[in-house]
Amino acid sequence: MTVAWFDCSAGASGDMVLGALTDAGVPLELMQAAVDALGTEPIRLHAKRAVRHGLAGTKVDVEVPETANDRRWRSIRAMLEGAALDEAARELALDAFTRLAAAEAAAHGIDAEDVHFHEVGALDSIADIVGAAAGLASLGVTRLTASTVTVGGGTTRGSHGSIPLPAPAVLRVLADAGAPVVGALPYEACTPTGAAIIAAAASAYGPLPEMIVERVGVGAGGRDPQERANLLRLVIGREVAAPKRVRQAHVHRVSTDAPAPGGRDHPLDHSHDHDHPHGHNEDHGHDHEPAPGDAALAPGPSPQAHQHHHIGPASETAAGHSNRPVVIETNVDDLDPRLWPAALAALLDAGASDAWLTPILMKKGRPAHTVHVLCRAEVVPQVRSALVRHTTTIGMRSYEIDKYALERQYRRVDVDGQSIGVKIALEHGEIVNASVEYEDAAAAAAVLGRPLKVVVAQATALAAQEYPH
Repeated sequence: MTVAWFDCSAGASGDMVLGALTDAGVPLELMQAAVDALGTEPIRLHAKRAVRHGLAGTKVDVEVPETANDRRWRSIRAMLEGAALDEAARELALDAFTRLAAAEAAAHGIDAEDVHFHEVGALDSIADIVGAAAGLASLGVTRLTASTVTVGGGTTRGSHGSIPLPAPAVLRVLADAGAPVVGALPYEACTPTGAAIIAAAASAYGPLPEMIVERVGVGAGGRDPQERANLLRLVIGREVAAPKRVRQAHVHRVSTDAPAPGGRDHPLDHSHDHDHPHGHNEDHGHDHEPAPGDAALAPGPSPQAHQHHHIGPASETAAGHSNRPVVIETNVDDLDPRLWPAALAALLDAGASDAWLTPILMKKGRPAHTVHVLCRAEVVPQVRSALVRHTTTIGMRSYEIDKYALERQYRRVDVDGQSIGVKIALEHGEIVNASVEYEDAAAAAAVLGRPLKVVVAQATALAAQEYPH
């Protein structure tokens, strides 16, 4: 699967996003065509090379004519809904503008339908959002995340006078998205347009996730301040699959541990973790990679009903499947128990997010197991086939569920020279759990010649010290 990450350490703006996309290989003509589809006054995108602090990137300028047309939210929405845009690009653009409308409405104390966008609704910002939406949709990214967003500080001038920085709309958009922010710079580093694009596209926030990097796009901002290279990076790559040996170990741990159905499951498709080769641990065996398009790790509720495909929360996958995960179950009373580990492994290989067994007592007192499989809707046929081929079942039941999963990040601690992974769970940017990776601790215990429980205790203490809850 294709994954991507925005490095917002120098902030974000609409032209920086366009520049990063162009630098990553997205044709400028593709984004120009999306802007032309709006049917507004002539708008032209121009790309050029730029250098910031000795680092090269691409700067995209938006050329717009003077206009006095109405730029209220309802007119922008009608323009986007009526334009001949790719559906994924349309939904991402609507999402971004809906977030802006909600933020502006809150800042000015008015209804969102009556928001007049002023600078945000100018033609250049409309072009930024629509062009960025078209470019992002063209990447076919299944999961896009972003770093902490540097927003800057100070004051700037707006249509109503002096505005404190970060601008109220920027803070509100990023707060609604659950995005972590930092001031850091004495100027406007993140614009409302940039914040809206990042918030609409990103399904989670954190450091660069594990991936095989295929290309990097660097977008340059208009200024070249002395404090920091004014660049936005877009890193695109392939997701790293968990090694099979780890999945086998996971099977043994979860074989008798089942989560209750009905618990709430980005995009992304966001309940399993492909961000780390150790996407599991002894205490939290149900963790697996997030499904593309799933809303589990979405950082915050979107203030709109439209959600886009491929990137961020989505109501359906590109293939038209519901993004709600599916649980498949069947009762089996005549399978040799020694075959269950291989059967569960086969289900995971078929695309299941998780698989586990529950001991049950069937009619006439027969001992049996219920095998449960959690999977994305688009892999249900493969999972059903694997269940039939590797067990003795002749039928099964299935139902959609909701699932809620916290944002995960991965760190390391050092126990006497042995590196041990730590999986951190965050809620609204705050650490709520930190779990030591079992395989790492076991390997360290073998090298150090210590009991596993001692190494786990040492690593847990270090994790609590370095990553306090």
